[in-house]
Amino acid sequence: MKVLFICGREPEYVRNQIILRALHQFAEVNVITDSGKTYLGRHLRLLFKLLLRYREHDIVFVGFYGYLLVPLLRLLSRKPIIFDAYLSTYNTLCFDRRVVKPDSLLGRLVFLMDRLACRLADIVILDTRAHSAYFSNLYHLPLEKFRVLYLGYDEELFYPRSAPPERPFRVFYYGSFLPLQGIEYVVRAAKLLEDEPDIVFQIAGDGMRSGEIRALAESLNCKNIGFLGWIPYHQLPDAIAQASVCLGGHFSDTARAQQVIATKTFQFLGMAKPTIVGDNPANTEIFTHGEHVYMCRVADPRSLVNAILTLRANRALREKIAWGGYRHSIERYSSARIGATLRDILREAHAAVPGEP
Repeated sequence: MKVLFICGREPEYVRNQIILRALHQFAEVNVITDSGKTYLGRHLRLLFKLLLRYREHDIVFVGFYGYLLVPLLRLLSRKPIIFDAYLSTYNTLCFDRRVVKPDSLLGRLVFLMDRLACRLADIVILDTRAHSAYFSNLYHLPLEKFRVLYLGYDEELFYPRSAPPERPFRVFYYGSFLPLQGIEYVVRAAKLLEDEPDIVFQIAGDGMRSGEIRALAESLNCKNIGFLGWIPYHQLPDAIAQASVCLGGHFSDTARAQQVIATKTFQFLGMAKPTIVGDNPANTEIFTHGEHVYMCRVADPRSLVNAILTLRANRALREKIAWGGYRHSIERYSSARIGATLRDILREAHAAVPGEP
C-alpha cells in the first residue's frame, strides 16, 4: 500500500511520530513535512513540497495539524483521505484557552474550518471514544465517520528502569502548562502536603501558563516544589525513572480534559510507574482504578492529596498498579498494536473505494 503522509505541524510532534512509525510497519510512505517555526511558513513550504513531490498513492493520511490541508488535498486527490484530527481548533481556542469568543466572526470561521475538514475526510481519527462522540455532536457529523486510535507510546524509549530510593517520596509531573492539564491543582495539592517533609514535587516543562503557575506556587509559599524547566524528549525517561509516583492527569474539569488521555500517562505506564490520573470519561474508557492507575477527582487538590498519601502508605498497591498498568500498555498500546489498528483503518478506507482491489 502506498501512503501519502502530510502534516501541518512539525513531524517531531509525538502524535505524528507515533503514527509515522506505525505506517512504516506496513506501507510505502511518501512523507511531506516541514519543521519550520511559524504556522504560515510551514504551510507555504508544505504546499511547495507537495506540488514538487506529489506521487501516485492509494491513501492520503493527513497528520496533526491538518485542518487547512484536507480541503487542498481533496482538490488534488480522489483517493481516500484519512485525517488525524486529534483536537478541535474551535474548542481549543474558544473554550480551553479562551482566546477567541465562540460567537465572534473568528470563532465561527474556526468552527466552519474544523467541520469542513472533518466532512471532506473519508475517515476522521481521534484518540478516544469520548472525543469521537464530542466531535460527532459538535460538528453534526455521523459517528460512523470516526475511528479511535489511542496514542500509545515509544516502548524503545519508555521502558522500566531500576526503582528509585524510598526517600524522598518524589511526585513527578511534566507538561506544557495548558489549561486542560490543571497544573494549578497539583500546586495546591503540594501546599496541602507541606507538613509531610519526605514528599517532594517535581514539575517539569514550560509553556502557556508557566508564569502563572510559578506565581501561584510563590504566592502560596510552596517549599516542596521544584520547577525543573523544559526537559528534552529523549531525557524524559531519566527524570521519570527517579519518581516514586507520577501524575498523568488531566486534572482540570474543562470539556476537553474529559475527552482525552494525556500523552504522559502512556509513557509513565510504559515505565511501570504508579500513576495518578483524573477520574474522567477518557481515562475510564481504557483504564481501571486500582489495577492500571489510581484515579482522583478532577479539579480537586484534596482528592489528589489523598491519592498520593494512599500510594505512599501502600507499597503493595503502588507495585500492583505500576506493573498492572505496564502490562496493560505493552499488550494494547505498543507500537505494534497501534500499527495493527492503523493498518485496519487504512484497509477499510481503501476497500471502500469503488473499483479498488
